[in-house]
Amino acid sequence: MATVRIGIVGLGNMGAEHAKYLIAGQVPGAELAAVSDFSRDRLEWARIAAGGSVQTFERFEDMIGSGGIDAAMICTPHFLHPEQATAAFQAGLHVLLEKPAGVHTKHVREMNEAAAASGLVFGIMYNQRTNPVYVKLRELIASGELGEVRRMNWIITNWYRPQSYYDSGGWRATWAGEGGGVLINQAPHQLDLWQWTTGMMPARLRAFCAFGKHRRIEVENEVTAYAEYANGATGLFVTSTCEAPGTNRFEVTGDRGKIVIEDGKLSFWRLTVSETEFNRTYRGGFGSPECWRCEVPTGGSGAGSHAAITRNWVSAIRGEQELVARGEEGIRGLTLSNAMLLSAWTDDWVDLPLDEEKFLDHLQQRIEQSAKPAAGL
Repeated sequence: MATVRIGIVGLGNMGAEHAKYLIAGQVPGAELAAVSDFSRDRLEWARIAAGGSVQTFERFEDMIGSGGIDAAMICTPHFLHPEQATAAFQAGLHVLLEKPAGVHTKHVREMNEAAAASGLVFGIMYNQRTNPVYVKLRELIASGELGEVRRMNWIITNWYRPQSYYDSGGWRATWAGEGGGVLINQAPHQLDLWQWTTGMMPARLRAFCAFGKHRRIEVENEVTAYAEYANGATGLFVTSTCEAPGTNRFEVTGDRGKIVIEDGKLSFWRLTVSETEFNRTYRGGFGSPECWRCEVPTGGSGAGSHAAITRNWVSAIRGEQELVARGEEGIRGLTLSNAMLLSAWTDDWVDLPLDEEKFLDHLQQRIEQSAKPAAGL
């Protein structure tokens, strides 16, 4: 395929940002060929920004059936992602999906099955997978430099959102409008990275969520979750939108030391001998393994590029690269999100694999009592 003709579905904040770098020619081998949105003002903005070269559609269905695009970038509200992605696959289009993959894993699993049956290229906008510090962390763990992972702590509380943010749209922070709060809106990247960098999903977890803490909203805006893994490792995940100043610190401890990512830097406290070996051979009293602190160069800078994910997706469509973020993998972070909410709702542990029907039943109860009608399950 000489040039991949891309159509963007939804021209909200993220859809417009994707349109800008496509129009600027920052994705070799691709062009913005079409956009769809219910807002005529947004469509006109895209037409002018693209110099009149882009087709505009008020209906998503008309765009994917137009024959004018090869691939669709879906940037609509969360509830619509699986339905629209499935329709795009059925129309023979490659898909790049904004995060999160959806609101509940049952819907996302059905989307993944449609993707697999289509044979088309399916990516998800997990741009933090291109962030050099997380790429390096993944490499260090996969290579065995850290040894077996024993504990993970992530405090990600710098998602501060004032009441005015939630008041800016009636759909915001409602069960029917978004299907969740900080776990579905702000923290999907971290939930993905939590499992992607370590290569581990929990066996079970227990979570405590505050719903509308210090804010007039329906959904969770503060979460503390504790996870247990099959190898005996444990994890702690803390996130919030009502804490200032916030923190973003990811700490992973293994048999060979500890890695900390904070302030865009990766530090490795590396043991000269593994903890297992030291414990087996040491005969003193209060000794501990010798440890060297290393500031590890990550070979790049930046927080992770949206354009980089799109370039990779286009290259995969052209048969030049493997995907950095396969769309099917979006279900993993969403599983963690769903499990945390279900644990809080039932005040109990949740085992993985997740009971998808049980989660959906609890979510549906909250949607029925929500302030706004659902965008569609």
